[in-house]
Amino acid sequence: MAALIQKLTPKKRWRMTLRTRRAMWGYIFIIPAMIYIIVWVILPLIFAFGLSFTNYDTATADFVGLNNYLEILRQPDTLDVIKNTLRFGLELIALNMAISLFLAILVDQKLRGITFFRTVYYLPVLTSLVVAGIVWSALYDYRTGPINSILNFFGIASQQWLHDSSLALTSVVFVRVWKGVGFNMMVFLAGLQAIPTELYEAASIDGARAWEKFRYITFPMLMPTTFYIFVMASISAFQVFGEIFVMTKGGPAGATKTLIFLIWEQAFQYSNLGYASALAFILLLLVGAIAIFNLVYVNRFVNYDR
Repeated sequence: MAALIQKLTPKKRWRMTLRTRRAMWGYIFIIPAMIYIIVWVILPLIFAFGLSFTNYDTATADFVGLNNYLEILRQPDTLDVIKNTLRFGLELIALNMAISLFLAILVDQKLRGITFFRTVYYLPVLTSLVVAGIVWSALYDYRTGPINSILNFFGIASQQWLHDSSLALTSVVFVRVWKGVGFNMMVFLAGLQAIPTELYEAASIDGARAWEKFRYITFPMLMPTTFYIFVMASISAFQVFGEIFVMTKGGPAGATKTLIFLIWEQAFQYSNLGYASALAFILLLLVGAIAIFNLVYVNRFVNYDR
């Protein structure tokens, strides 16, 4: 009798829950991105790491162990390139963050036509690196450049902006700042507009001045935004290539040669791909160290839950 009842009872069909369906479709949608990351990021990274232990020059690929990494430490020119990269990063980050925050505060004012100025400040971000490099090379020109013409008008001698080893790197930094300050300005602007206006109103009632509002309200509330921009600017500074390639080619006398330019030079001019791969992983370690430092710093001093 029990067996007959069991046969006559309809079987329950297994149905996928809403949560399971969403998870399944989520995995399906990320499969193309995962394939892209594996094929174009992870596999080349593994391949380059293997090349860094060889003397690969498109003809031979003999295993040399740590010789490429030891050669980096033995080459004084490589250490100078790392110094140039660090100097470029420090100058770029300081100027970029200071100017972008200043511009964000300016365009955050509720004035008629302020959208026009936001657009104007953002336009350099859309400019091609090559075009920007060519235009700024003309502006920096010793004989016909408008910058030297302005200096001459005020009685200041013309400067060899791109041909003086003491000025060339800073000149390229200004181009990079001009190119990227608009993006950071918009990020800071978003952070400013997320600050509750009630805080400023309460501070005004208590008699706080503009500087005190900035110090005790604006700056603390912008800490997460500031650290995000700092991390992204640090990574961008270590990857600068286009402006240097177009404007100086690493000169004069290696004054503007950065780590990524040296990697390109070793790989594509001298076909020393093993050594270039070792340099690339040194660059990866530097960028990773900066990212980890900022991650730890943010977690320690910025509490997102409050």
